[in-house]
Amino acid sequence: MINLNGTLLENSKAIIALDNRGLNYGDAVFETLRFSGGKIYFWEDHYFRLMASMRILRMEIPMNFTMEFLEEEILRTINSSERKEVAVRVKIIVWRKTGGKYAPKTNEVDYAISFEKLEQPFYTLTETDYEVELFKEHFINSGLLSTLKTTNRIVNILGSIYAKENNYDNCLLLNENKQVVEALNGNMFLISGNIVKTPPLLDGCLNGIMRKRLISIINTIPEFVMQEASISPFELQKADEIFITNTIQGIVSITKYRKKEFVNSTAKMLLPKLNLKARMD
Repeated sequence: MINLNGTLLENSKAIIALDNRGLNYGDAVFETLRFSGGKIYFWEDHYFRLMASMRILRMEIPMNFTMEFLEEEILRTINSSERKEVAVRVKIIVWRKTGGKYAPKTNEVDYAISFEKLEQPFYTLTETDYEVELFKEHFINSGLLSTLKTTNRIVNILGSIYAKENNYDNCLLLNENKQVVEALNGNMFLISGNIVKTPPLLDGCLNGIMRKRLISIINTIPEFVMQEASISPFELQKADEIFITNTIQGIVSITKYRKKEFVNSTAKMLLPKLNLKARMD
């Protein structure tokens, strides 16, 4: 089932117009959520990021778009399924209403909520090989707009095709200054000794919910020094450990970049802390 502007519909009956602005101009924002154990993980963070993104894009936020209303709509959508899944991936997408070309006729919005089953009810760490490479054909632009979850993801799409064609599990993206920004599907953390680094938002990385939560967790661990600092490609092969983070998978350890192989000891230590935070939040 899909929730389209508050109406629950079968997937095949949820139809949008051909002149939809999200389709034609990428004039849309979205949130991807993990629902497990009867709750939405980090819902407050997701809600406020969505509201901030809509404000930055000059979308008109409906009066009823409260945190309670959207949470109820998400739960209503999930519960509409005859199969009561333990864990699901939820996507909320909000787009500006039809009208206009580049200049919209209105800033009012439509929205849709959909979901799909997840195999694991909590975050786990996969021990299989996970090799990455730099994607250098196109760049992420540094600045505020790149930090938002909009439907303008063509660099991620082309990077994903490159990874598939070359048998990589993921690619790392660069900005126009040739700094490593993020992975195709999440933020990146690099560990060298007791230093943990993640690219700053000014470099153009996604303002990730999992990024925010892990920074908070790492800052409570005395043996680590957490830094939000630019990362050059040269640092990758000198690192002890690199992992990717996103709301659905949690932490994904990179095992190989070119000739360098990495450990996953920090990821293993952080994972139970992350699961506890998700359940207690």
